Amino acid sequence: MKLIGAGLPRTATTTQMIALEMLGLPCYHMRDMMGNLSKSVPQWRQALDGNGPWEEIFEGKESIVDWPGSYFWRELMDVYPDAKVLLSVRSAESWVDSMQNTIAQIWLGDSLMHHLAQAQYQIDPLYAGWLDVLRDMWIEADMLIASKADPEKMAAEMERWNQTVIDTVPAERLLVWDPKDGWEPLCELLELPVPEQPLPHVNDTENFQKALIMGPAINSINDWWEREKPEPVPA
Repeated sequence: MKLIGAGLPRTATTTQMIALEMLGLPCYHMRDMMGNLSKSVPQWRQALDGNGPWEEIFEGKESIVDWPGSYFWRELMDVYPDAKVLLSVRSAESWVDSMQNTIAQIWLGDSLMHHLAQAQYQIDPLYAGWLDVLRDMWIEADMLIASKADPEKMAAEMERWNQTVIDTVPAERLLVWDPKDGWEPLCELLELPVPEQPLPHVNDTENFQKALIMGPAINSINDWWEREKPEPVPA
């Protein structure tokens, strides 16, 4: 493991994943957890219980960004003492806005995405286990759930998270990085040449809403309907 991402979700973690893989560092990201929930959910539940099977989880990977991995940045610093730490940042206002349009809607609010996520939770045990693990992480981090996504409280939570990383990680291991900073600081941290291609920029809010939550929820509800064949609502 060469790089541990300590940044919160919705801090350009998909951009980071693509960039790191362009640099030749296979990256563990939420996409990997979602790719095999029957395997990954028990692994991350075990990690949350204090006994993470790290070598098994990160087999073949040389970097991690995004939750669930970045939630465990403290533990991973000890497991991989030679790895650098990347704290991705953005303005608190833009982070809160992004969170409220994506992750927060899974548990809070009165949106179509919220209701679809909650419907899938009721009929898909594997999906429910995935959301339970993530929810417990937010609760343990004292973020999002207790504050009920209040914007001012969320902004303070983000600032607290970032400051804890800055105060904890030795300066020689840490890069505080905004994607606007470009390739150079990241490549310097990793002692790698700067690619000729521009740093990728991925805005995946729409992808999160449609491809990760709404689409799978609709598919699960349709599958449930076909299995259960409930009586239609009388006309």
